[in-house]
Amino acid sequence: MKCIKTTEAVGHVLCHDITQIIPGVTKGAVFTKGHVVREEDIPVLLSVGKESLYVWEKQEGMLHENEAADILREICQGANMHPSGVKEGKIELIADCDGLFRVNRAGLRALNSLGEMMIACRHSNFPVKKGDKLAGTRIIPLVIEGEKMERAREAAGPDPLFQVLPYQKRRAGIVTTGSEVYYGRIQDQFTPVLEAKLKEFPVDIVGHEITNDDAAMTTAAIEKLLGQGADLILCTGGMSVDPDDRTPLAIRNTGAEIVSYGSPVLPGAMFLLSYLGEQRIPILGLPGCVMYSKRTIFDLVLPRVMAGVEITREDLDGLGEGGFCLNCPVCTFPNCGFGKGH
Repeated sequence: MKCIKTTEAVGHVLCHDITQIIPGVTKGAVFTKGHVVREEDIPVLLSVGKESLYVWEKQEGMLHENEAADILREICQGANMHPSGVKEGKIELIADCDGLFRVNRAGLRALNSLGEMMIACRHSNFPVKKGDKLAGTRIIPLVIEGEKMERAREAAGPDPLFQVLPYQKRRAGIVTTGSEVYYGRIQDQFTPVLEAKLKEFPVDIVGHEITNDDAAMTTAAIEKLLGQGADLILCTGGMSVDPDDRTPLAIRNTGAEIVSYGSPVLPGAMFLLSYLGEQRIPILGLPGCVMYSKRTIFDLVLPRVMAGVEITREDLDGLGEGGFCLNCPVCTFPNCGFGKGH
Protein backbone atom coordinates (compact mmCIF):
# COMPACT_ATOMS: atom_id res chain seq x y z
CA MET A 1 0.00 0.00 0.00
CA LYS A 2 0.94 3.61 -0.37
CA CYS A 3 -0.64 6.84 0.83
CA ILE A 4 -1.46 9.48 -1.77
CA LYS A 5 -3.45 12.69 -1.93
CA THR A 6 -7.11 12.13 -2.71
CA THR A 7 -6.97 14.65 -5.54
CA GLU A 8 -4.33 12.45 -7.20
CA ALA A 9 -6.10 9.12 -6.68
CA VAL A 10 -7.96 8.71 -9.99
CA GLY A 11 -7.26 5.25 -11.41
CA HIS A 12 -5.89 3.87 -8.15
CA VAL A 13 -7.40 0.96 -6.21
CA LEU A 14 -8.61 1.49 -2.63
CA CYS A 15 -7.08 -0.77 -0.01
CA HIS A 16 -9.91 -0.34 2.51
CA ASP A 17 -13.56 0.61 2.79
CA ILE A 18 -14.50 4.28 2.96
CA THR A 19 -17.38 4.90 5.37
CA GLN A 20 -19.92 7.67 4.99
CA ILE A 21 -22.11 8.74 7.93
CA ILE A 22 -25.20 10.90 7.44
CA PRO A 23 -27.00 11.14 10.82
CA GLY A 24 -30.43 9.62 10.67
CA VAL A 25 -29.96 8.59 7.03
CA THR A 26 -27.10 6.19 6.48
CA LYS A 27 -23.92 4.69 7.83
CA GLY A 28 -21.97 2.40 5.59
CA ALA A 29 -19.30 1.97 2.98
CA VAL A 30 -19.67 4.56 0.26
CA PHE A 31 -16.70 2.94 -1.48
CA THR A 32 -15.47 -0.60 -0.80
CA LYS A 33 -12.03 -2.10 -0.74
CA GLY A 34 -10.92 -2.76 -4.30
CA HIS A 35 -12.86 0.15 -5.83
CA VAL A 36 -11.04 1.94 -8.65
CA VAL A 37 -11.25 5.67 -7.97
CA ARG A 38 -12.95 7.78 -10.68
CA GLU A 39 -12.88 11.53 -11.26
CA GLU A 40 -16.45 11.89 -9.99
CA ASP A 41 -15.51 10.08 -6.75
CA ILE A 42 -13.08 12.80 -5.64
CA PRO A 43 -15.69 15.28 -4.29
CA VAL A 44 -17.43 12.47 -2.40
CA LEU A 45 -14.18 11.32 -0.83
CA LEU A 46 -13.30 14.84 0.22
CA SER A 47 -16.81 15.31 1.67
CA VAL A 48 -16.26 12.40 4.06
CA GLY A 49 -12.99 13.85 5.26
CA LYS A 50 -10.55 11.84 3.16
CA GLU A 51 -7.75 14.22 2.20
CA SER A 52 -5.50 11.23 1.56
CA LEU A 53 -6.05 7.57 0.70
CA TYR A 54 -4.28 4.25 1.03
CA VAL A 55 -4.18 2.67 -2.39
CA TRP A 56 -2.71 -0.46 -3.88
CA GLU A 57 0.75 0.06 -5.28
CA LYS A 58 0.94 -1.98 -8.46
CA GLN A 59 3.96 -4.29 -8.55
CA GLU A 60 5.23 -6.39 -11.40
CA GLY A 61 3.99 -9.96 -11.13
CA MET A 62 1.32 -9.16 -8.52
CA LEU A 63 -2.44 -9.33 -9.09
CA HIS A 64 -5.18 -7.43 -7.34
CA GLU A 65 -7.89 -9.54 -5.62
CA ASN A 66 -10.43 -8.71 -8.33
CA GLU A 67 -8.06 -9.84 -11.09
CA ALA A 68 -7.28 -13.03 -9.18
CA ALA A 69 -10.97 -13.70 -8.49
CA ASP A 70 -11.65 -13.59 -12.22
CA ILE A 71 -8.93 -16.18 -12.78
CA LEU A 72 -10.57 -18.43 -10.19
CA ARG A 73 -13.89 -17.85 -11.89
CA GLU A 74 -12.38 -18.90 -15.21
CA ILE A 75 -10.96 -22.05 -13.61
CA CYS A 76 -14.37 -22.94 -12.18
CA GLN A 77 -16.92 -21.89 -14.76
CA GLY A 78 -18.19 -24.69 -16.94
CA ALA A 79 -21.31 -25.23 -18.99
CA ASN A 80 -24.70 -23.72 -18.14
CA MET A 81 -23.68 -21.15 -15.54
CA HIS A 82 -22.76 -17.46 -15.44
CA PRO A 83 -20.81 -15.26 -13.01
CA SER A 84 -22.00 -12.46 -10.79
CA GLY A 85 -20.14 -9.18 -10.79
CA VAL A 86 -16.98 -9.01 -8.72
CA LYS A 87 -17.48 -7.53 -5.24
CA GLU A 88 -14.73 -7.21 -2.65
CA GLY A 89 -12.70 -9.78 -4.54
CA LYS A 90 -15.53 -12.33 -4.66
CA ILE A 91 -17.33 -13.78 -7.69
CA GLU A 92 -20.27 -16.18 -7.49
CA LEU A 93 -21.48 -18.62 -10.14
CA ILE A 94 -25.19 -18.99 -10.89
CA ALA A 95 -27.06 -21.77 -12.72
CA ASP A 96 -28.48 -20.97 -16.16
CA CYS A 97 -30.87 -23.94 -16.20
CA ASP A 98 -32.35 -26.74 -14.12
CA GLY A 99 -29.93 -29.63 -13.94
CA LEU A 100 -27.35 -31.61 -12.04
CA PHE A 101 -24.39 -29.74 -10.53
CA ARG A 102 -21.13 -31.66 -10.95
CA VAL A 103 -17.79 -30.98 -9.26
CA ASN A 104 -14.27 -32.11 -10.08
CA ARG A 105 -13.57 -32.93 -6.45
CA ALA A 106 -9.89 -33.80 -6.91
CA GLY A 107 -9.18 -30.55 -8.72
CA LEU A 108 -11.13 -28.50 -6.18
CA ARG A 109 -9.24 -30.03 -3.27
CA ALA A 110 -5.89 -29.55 -5.01
CA LEU A 111 -6.58 -25.87 -5.65
CA ASN A 112 -7.88 -25.14 -2.16
CA SER A 113 -4.79 -26.78 -0.68
CA LEU A 114 -2.54 -24.12 -2.25
CA GLY A 115 -3.50 -21.52 0.34
CA GLU A 116 -4.25 -17.79 -0.08
CA MET A 117 -7.25 -18.60 -2.27
CA MET A 118 -10.54 -20.41 -1.86
CA ILE A 119 -13.43 -21.89 -3.80
CA ALA A 120 -16.60 -22.96 -1.97
CA CYS A 121 -19.45 -24.73 -3.74
CA ARG A 122 -22.48 -26.95 -3.37
CA HIS A 123 -22.07 -30.71 -3.18
CA SER A 124 -21.42 -32.57 -6.39
CA ASN A 125 -24.50 -34.25 -7.91
CA PHE A 126 -26.75 -31.64 -6.31
CA PRO A 127 -29.98 -30.97 -8.25
CA VAL A 128 -30.21 -27.24 -8.96
CA LYS A 129 -32.75 -24.85 -10.41
CA LYS A 130 -32.15 -22.00 -12.82
CA GLY A 131 -30.94 -19.00 -10.81
CA ASP A 132 -29.49 -21.04 -7.94
CA LYS A 133 -26.12 -19.97 -6.60
CA LEU A 134 -23.53 -22.68 -7.17
CA ALA A 135 -20.19 -21.46 -5.84
CA GLY A 136 -18.11 -18.51 -4.70
CA THR A 137 -14.44 -17.70 -5.31
CA ARG A 138 -11.93 -15.26 -3.91
CA ILE A 139 -8.33 -14.88 -2.81
CA ILE A 140 -7.58 -14.24 0.87
CA PRO A 141 -5.05 -11.35 0.70
CA LEU A 142 -5.60 -8.11 -1.22
CA VAL A 143 -2.89 -9.02 -3.73
CA ILE A 144 -1.34 -12.30 -4.83
CA GLU A 145 1.52 -13.42 -7.05
CA GLY A 146 0.51 -14.08 -10.65
CA GLU A 147 2.73 -17.17 -10.55
CA LYS A 148 0.59 -18.62 -7.77
CA MET A 149 -2.55 -18.20 -9.87
CA GLU A 150 -0.84 -20.12 -12.67
CA ARG A 151 -0.19 -22.91 -10.16
CA ALA A 152 -3.88 -22.81 -9.36
CA ARG A 153 -4.69 -23.45 -13.01
CA GLU A 154 -2.31 -26.41 -13.05
CA ALA A 155 -3.72 -27.85 -9.83
CA ALA A 156 -7.30 -27.66 -11.07
CA GLY A 157 -6.53 -29.34 -14.38
CA PRO A 158 -7.44 -28.46 -17.97
CA ASP A 159 -11.23 -28.68 -17.63
CA PRO A 160 -13.56 -26.40 -15.61
CA LEU A 161 -14.08 -27.55 -12.05
CA PHE A 162 -17.86 -27.20 -12.30
CA GLN A 163 -20.62 -27.96 -14.76
CA VAL A 164 -24.38 -28.06 -14.76
CA LEU A 165 -25.76 -30.94 -16.80
CA PRO A 166 -29.26 -30.05 -18.02
CA TYR A 167 -31.97 -32.64 -17.59
CA GLN A 168 -32.72 -34.66 -20.72
CA LYS A 169 -36.19 -35.38 -22.01
CA ARG A 170 -37.17 -38.92 -21.05
CA ARG A 171 -39.98 -41.34 -21.95
CA ALA A 172 -40.73 -43.44 -18.90
CA GLY A 173 -42.54 -46.74 -18.58
CA ILE A 174 -43.83 -47.95 -15.21
CA VAL A 175 -44.31 -51.61 -14.29
CA THR A 176 -46.27 -52.25 -11.10
CA THR A 177 -45.76 -55.79 -9.81
CA GLY A 178 -47.67 -57.78 -7.21
CA SER A 179 -50.64 -60.13 -7.34
CA GLU A 180 -52.46 -58.07 -4.72
CA VAL A 181 -52.57 -55.11 -7.14
CA TYR A 182 -52.98 -57.22 -10.30
CA TYR A 183 -56.10 -58.96 -8.98
CA GLY A 184 -57.55 -55.74 -7.55
CA ARG A 185 -57.29 -56.73 -3.90
CA ILE A 186 -55.63 -53.42 -3.05
CA GLN A 187 -55.30 -50.12 -4.87
CA ASP A 188 -52.02 -49.23 -6.57
CA GLN A 189 -50.55 -46.53 -4.35
CA PHE A 190 -47.03 -46.74 -5.78
CA THR A 191 -47.60 -45.28 -9.23
CA PRO A 192 -49.03 -41.94 -8.02
CA VAL A 193 -45.88 -41.45 -5.94
CA LEU A 194 -43.69 -42.01 -8.99
CA GLU A 195 -45.82 -39.73 -11.13
CA ALA A 196 -45.46 -36.94 -8.57
CA LYS A 197 -41.66 -37.33 -8.45
CA LEU A 198 -41.35 -37.51 -12.23
CA LYS A 199 -43.27 -34.24 -12.60
CA GLU A 200 -40.19 -32.44 -11.28
CA PHE A 201 -38.35 -33.43 -14.47
CA PRO A 202 -38.97 -33.37 -18.25
CA VAL A 203 -40.58 -36.83 -18.42
CA ASP A 204 -43.46 -38.23 -20.45
CA ILE A 205 -44.98 -41.46 -19.14
CA VAL A 206 -45.56 -43.63 -22.22
CA GLY A 207 -47.21 -46.55 -20.48
CA HIS A 208 -48.10 -48.32 -17.26
CA GLU A 209 -48.31 -52.08 -16.90
CA ILE A 210 -49.52 -54.13 -13.91
CA THR A 211 -48.28 -57.70 -13.46
CA ASN A 212 -48.61 -60.43 -10.89
CA ASP A 213 -45.61 -62.10 -9.29
CA ASP A 214 -44.76 -64.10 -12.40
CA ALA A 215 -41.29 -63.12 -13.60
CA ALA A 216 -42.07 -63.91 -17.26
CA MET A 217 -45.10 -61.60 -17.18
CA THR A 218 -43.02 -58.77 -15.73
CA THR A 219 -40.29 -59.28 -18.32
CA ALA A 220 -42.91 -59.15 -21.07
CA ALA A 221 -44.34 -55.94 -19.60
CA ILE A 222 -40.90 -54.31 -19.63
CA GLU A 223 -40.34 -55.33 -23.22
CA LYS A 224 -43.77 -54.01 -24.23
CA LEU A 225 -42.94 -50.59 -22.77
CA LEU A 226 -39.58 -50.59 -24.50
CA GLY A 227 -41.41 -51.30 -27.75
CA GLN A 228 -43.54 -48.23 -27.09
CA GLY A 229 -40.42 -46.09 -27.01
CA ALA A 230 -39.66 -45.98 -23.29
CA ASP A 231 -36.05 -45.03 -22.50
CA LEU A 232 -36.47 -45.30 -18.73
CA ILE A 233 -38.17 -48.22 -17.00
CA LEU A 234 -39.31 -48.10 -13.37
CA CYS A 235 -40.34 -51.38 -11.79
CA THR A 236 -42.13 -51.18 -8.43
CA GLY A 237 -42.50 -53.87 -5.82
CA GLY A 238 -41.23 -57.42 -5.63
CA MET A 239 -37.75 -56.33 -4.62
CA SER A 240 -37.27 -58.13 -1.30
CA VAL A 241 -35.67 -61.52 -0.74
CA ASP A 242 -39.01 -63.31 -0.28
CA PRO A 243 -39.40 -66.29 -2.64
CA ASP A 244 -42.34 -64.67 -4.46
CA ASP A 245 -40.56 -61.37 -5.02
CA ARG A 246 -39.22 -61.90 -8.51
CA THR A 247 -38.76 -58.45 -10.00
CA PRO A 248 -34.93 -58.71 -10.00
CA LEU A 249 -35.18 -61.95 -11.99
CA ALA A 250 -37.62 -60.35 -14.42
CA ILE A 251 -35.25 -57.45 -15.01
CA ARG A 252 -32.29 -59.78 -15.44
CA ASN A 253 -34.23 -61.81 -18.03
CA THR A 254 -34.54 -58.75 -20.28
CA GLY A 255 -30.80 -59.04 -20.85
CA ALA A 256 -30.08 -55.92 -18.83
CA GLU A 257 -26.69 -55.56 -17.14
CA ILE A 258 -27.22 -55.52 -13.38
CA VAL A 259 -24.97 -52.84 -11.91
CA SER A 260 -26.11 -53.48 -8.36
CA TYR A 261 -28.88 -55.23 -6.48
CA GLY A 262 -28.72 -53.47 -3.15
CA SER A 263 -27.44 -50.04 -2.10
CA PRO A 264 -25.90 -48.64 1.12
CA VAL A 265 -28.81 -46.24 1.57
CA LEU A 266 -31.66 -46.22 4.06
CA PRO A 267 -34.41 -46.07 2.94
CA GLY A 268 -33.51 -47.95 -0.23
CA ALA A 269 -31.34 -50.94 0.62
CA MET A 270 -33.15 -53.27 -1.84
CA PHE A 271 -32.79 -50.95 -4.83
CA LEU A 272 -31.73 -52.44 -8.18
CA LEU A 273 -29.90 -50.55 -10.91
CA SER A 274 -29.40 -51.94 -14.42
CA TYR A 275 -28.81 -50.80 -17.99
CA LEU A 276 -30.09 -52.43 -21.16
CA GLY A 277 -28.35 -52.66 -24.52
CA GLU A 278 -26.13 -50.29 -26.42
CA GLN A 279 -28.51 -47.42 -25.65
CA ARG A 280 -27.86 -48.05 -21.94
CA ILE A 281 -31.55 -47.68 -21.07
CA PRO A 282 -31.87 -47.48 -17.28
CA ILE A 283 -34.13 -50.10 -15.72
CA LEU A 284 -34.65 -49.46 -12.00
CA GLY A 285 -36.12 -51.83 -9.45
CA LEU A 286 -37.71 -49.71 -6.72
CA PRO A 287 -38.36 -51.22 -3.28
CA GLY A 288 -41.52 -50.51 -1.30
CA CYS A 289 -39.87 -47.76 0.76
CA VAL A 290 -40.08 -45.44 -2.26
CA MET A 291 -43.86 -45.56 -1.86
CA TYR A 292 -44.10 -44.71 1.83
CA SER A 293 -40.91 -42.80 2.72
CA LYS A 294 -40.59 -39.11 1.91
CA ARG A 295 -37.06 -39.42 0.53
CA THR A 296 -35.18 -42.54 -0.54
CA ILE A 297 -32.47 -43.86 -2.84
CA PHE A 298 -34.76 -42.98 -5.76
CA ASP A 299 -34.41 -39.27 -4.98
CA LEU A 300 -30.62 -39.61 -5.07
CA VAL A 301 -30.34 -41.46 -8.38
CA LEU A 302 -33.21 -39.90 -10.38
CA PRO A 303 -31.49 -36.50 -10.98
CA ARG A 304 -28.39 -38.30 -12.22
CA VAL A 305 -30.44 -40.49 -14.54
CA MET A 306 -32.29 -37.46 -15.87
CA ALA A 307 -29.00 -35.64 -16.53
CA GLY A 308 -27.72 -38.56 -18.58
CA VAL A 309 -25.08 -39.62 -16.05
CA GLU A 310 -24.44 -43.36 -16.06
CA ILE A 311 -24.26 -44.50 -12.45
CA THR A 312 -21.60 -47.04 -11.51
CA ARG A 313 -21.34 -49.48 -8.66
CA GLU A 314 -18.62 -47.25 -7.22
CA ASP A 315 -21.03 -44.31 -7.29
CA LEU A 316 -23.60 -46.29 -5.32
CA ASP A 317 -20.99 -47.53 -2.85
CA GLY A 318 -20.02 -43.92 -2.17
CA LEU A 319 -23.55 -43.11 -1.03
CA GLY A 320 -23.04 -45.02 2.23
CA GLU A 321 -21.59 -41.96 3.93
CA GLY A 322 -24.58 -39.63 4.09
CA GLY A 323 -26.95 -42.36 2.96
CA PHE A 324 -28.87 -42.57 6.23
CA CYS A 325 -32.03 -40.47 6.08
CA LEU A 326 -33.06 -39.06 9.48
CA ASN A 327 -36.75 -38.74 8.53
CA CYS A 328 -36.87 -35.23 9.94
CA PRO A 329 -40.31 -33.92 11.00
CA VAL A 330 -39.87 -31.13 8.44
CA CYS A 331 -38.10 -32.41 5.31
CA THR A 332 -35.66 -29.94 3.71
CA PHE A 333 -34.21 -32.30 1.07
CA PRO A 334 -32.09 -31.69 -0.97
CA ASN A 335 -30.83 -29.02 1.43
CA CYS A 336 -29.74 -31.55 4.03
CA GLY A 337 -27.09 -34.21 4.58
CA PHE A 338 -28.96 -37.09 2.92
CA GLY A 339 -26.90 -38.41 0.03
CA LYS A 340 -24.05 -35.94 0.56
CA GLY A 341 -21.17 -38.39 1.01
CA HIS A 342 -17.51 -37.24 1.08
